[in-house]
Amino acid sequence: MATDHRWHGSPVSGMPERVARYPGELHNVTDARLDAEQFLDDLAQVAPPTAPEHWDDILLVVTELTANAVQYAPGPIEIRLRPTFDGVHLVVHDTSSTPPAPRPFHRDGSGGVGWHLVHALCSQVSVVTDDAGKDIHVFLPW
Repeated sequence: MATDHRWHGSPVSGMPERVARYPGELHNVTDARLDAEQFLDDLAQVAPPTAPEHWDDILLVVTELTANAVQYAPGPIEIRLRPTFDGVHLVVHDTSSTPPAPRPFHRDGSGGVGWHLVHALCSQVSVVTDDAGKDIHVFLPW
């Protein structure tokens, strides 16, 4: 299955929303990060980030959430990015209706950091589940 990209109009600054779908394969984590980077590059042309670290924080959260979707949910994933009046709204959809849960941190590098990191970097985090899977909504400063 090929990656599907769409642009939709956004009420904020005329900047379009970015929507991309992926089959849910490991390399799609990189694809999602590259698509998010293109979105941020376009957004920076309209409204530069208020702090340099915001760019990296958004890319890190995209990477964490899509990696978890690929690891824990079978099938396709979708990301949606749109500007808000003071940041970026990111939604990651996957096919598992199981909400994410924090795990203990492992110093050996085997995991447990991602969900804590998402909560630390995002101003809001919510999970909406239904029979088709879940949407993880996060808001990050820009």
